Amino acid sequence: MLSNALSAMANRIAFPEFGWEFNIDPTAIENLFGIEGFNVQWYGIILSLGIISGFLLFYHLAVKKEQIIADSVYNVTLLAVPIAIIGARFVYVATRWEHYKGTGFLNMINIRGGGIAIYGAIIFGLAVVLIYNKLKKTSALSMLDALAPAVMIGQVIGRWGNFVNAEAYGWSAGVENLPWRMELDYYVIDGVRNPAGVTCVHPTFLYESLWNALGLALILFLLYRKKKFNGEIFFAYMGWYGLGRAFIETLRADSLYIVGSLKFSVFVGIVCFIAAIIGEIVLWKKSKNEAEELAEYKSAFSAVAIAVSKEEDALAHENAASESATESDLPEEEPEEITEEDAETLAEQDLLDAEPEETAENEQPEEEQK
Repeated sequence: MLSNALSAMANRIAFPEFGWEFNIDPTAIENLFGIEGFNVQWYGIILSLGIISGFLLFYHLAVKKEQIIADSVYNVTLLAVPIAIIGARFVYVATRWEHYKGTGFLNMINIRGGGIAIYGAIIFGLAVVLIYNKLKKTSALSMLDALAPAVMIGQVIGRWGNFVNAEAYGWSAGVENLPWRMELDYYVIDGVRNPAGVTCVHPTFLYESLWNALGLALILFLLYRKKKFNGEIFFAYMGWYGLGRAFIETLRADSLYIVGSLKFSVFVGIVCFIAAIIGEIVLWKKSKNEAEELAEYKSAFSAVAIAVSKEEDALAHENAASESATESDLPEEEPEEITEEDAETLAEQDLLDAEPEETAENEQPEEEQK
């Protein structure tokens, strides 16, 4: 979240236990294009880097892992990014309505004056994805699985914009004893500037950045590689971020409130965590039932295939047996009767065949006598 007024002076940010001290001007470029007051803030540059990194990861996971066409990735990105920014501002103004009421519409939408809420960006971006896939009749859960890690990497990078602005810090009793405590030039705790007893704060922007970095690593290198059903990654992100944000928000010194002392991000974080558990269970059971039905279908199909094969073999044997029986039923040819004339002719032929042999036998002794 941006502070309500961006200081033109450098922010001193120190970690005394480590001997680190930074003096950072939140304005990167003053009077861009020669336009007076048109400044480029480091927060905007860092947030843009987070968005670009998120898009690149989203594209890779969507196209390579989820087999989503590239045009859908481009379309959703071009729609979701500006609408998410609008949502982030809308939720911020809505949760601080008493402050903005009566100040005019232009002041409400003046995002350069500071004030966005990450949950507003997530909710509005989620609506874009759901509506887009509903119209296209494609899987929203598959796209959300690819989008969730992309949002995480954007959050990991984007939180360092809070570091540059010396904001999004927290306070609790005993924070001065922590080795990673952070010191600033001044503190605003729940709207009170430099309250008594506050000498250092929690770097809660760092807590959230590291929490998301750890979650991103677990999702990409463990969970995504063993993904079993669509929606598994999205609900894992929702539960992980919701749990971490709810805890970290209890320390934040600039929280948005719903009613009384109920912090908006604590409430939404707990709701997200519970919804994520329910979503994981429901989708897991659905996936399990579908797998069982598929296994039954395969088993039934195999049984039918075996039965058909047996019937074909039996039919082939029947056909072979039928052909054999048909051949055996054919009448045998009877030998032709020999008439007397035929017998005499055969006898004469035998005599003729025998005469040369007798002649050869009679001639042989005469040759021997000579």
